[in-house]
Amino acid sequence: MLSHRTITEWRLRTRSLELAARTLVMAVVNITPDSFSDGGLAFSHEAAVARCLQCLDEGADILDLGAESTRPGSRAGNVDAAVNPEIEQARLLPVLESLFRARPDAVVSIDTYKSATANAALAAGAEIINDVSGFTWDPAMPRVCAEAGAGVILMHTRGRPDEWRTQDRLAPDAVLNMVRDGLSDSLSLAESSGIPPHAVVLDPGYGFGKRFAENYALLAHQCQLLELGHPLLAGLSRKSFLAHTLAPLHNGDPAPVGQRENASLAAMVAAILNGASIVRVHSVRPAVEAARIADAILGES
Repeated sequence: MLSHRTITEWRLRTRSLELAARTLVMAVVNITPDSFSDGGLAFSHEAAVARCLQCLDEGADILDLGAESTRPGSRAGNVDAAVNPEIEQARLLPVLESLFRARPDAVVSIDTYKSATANAALAAGAEIINDVSGFTWDPAMPRVCAEAGAGVILMHTRGRPDEWRTQDRLAPDAVLNMVRDGLSDSLSLAESSGIPPHAVVLDPGYGFGKRFAENYALLAHQCQLLELGHPLLAGLSRKSFLAHTLAPLHNGDPAPVGQRENASLAAMVAAILNGASIVRVHSVRPAVEAARIADAILGES
């Protein structure tokens, strides 16, 4: 049975976005030298701005800019993280300035779990904070978002990136309950800080502390997370669990990052049919086209 999303307004810092009338496409822009997905192709200022403009021209509704890699094994979320707020802001803020000079109406999300970076980026014109920790790694983050009136994406993460490879595997029926409970805790933090419900979108956090088949169990039952009362965002693009599924087609080895696009689209369409109103992607134009097809199916269901 297909999921019926509820049309709603997502209130951001200075505007609103309508969700669920059609799927919105969020484009990933990694301003890092060590991203798992693109190896730093948009690390320089010029390359990052060009990437932003390209994504908008290809149909992206939202740009999601991040300046610290949260790939498996990274030190993200730790007090001695390799990227401190000053470095993160030095990467982000000049790109934001150039982007808004070229496209003043661009809707920008900032992928950060650091309140200082969130505060600076919101002051520079960002509308959304995408916190992969769901407000659990920096206790000041909820207050910063509340005071700015920012749109918020709360993602579920199990542990920190340098712990993921050693975590115990979960039974399939335990994954959804874990994610639901974690997102409920994040929602409580948002509510207690004065963030209004209409500002919050939830992300199950595919690949973030979920191993291989655990992600498929989560995706198959993702629509149940709509019971939490908030729209869903799904970020499945190029994730390693897809690569392992494709291994038999690659002589037993996980598919390289550059050969995960078709699998990414397949997973993305499944996420839309299971309740996602926003999808976070690397390749924008194919995602825009695939989302149109998924939306047409939902429109007839």
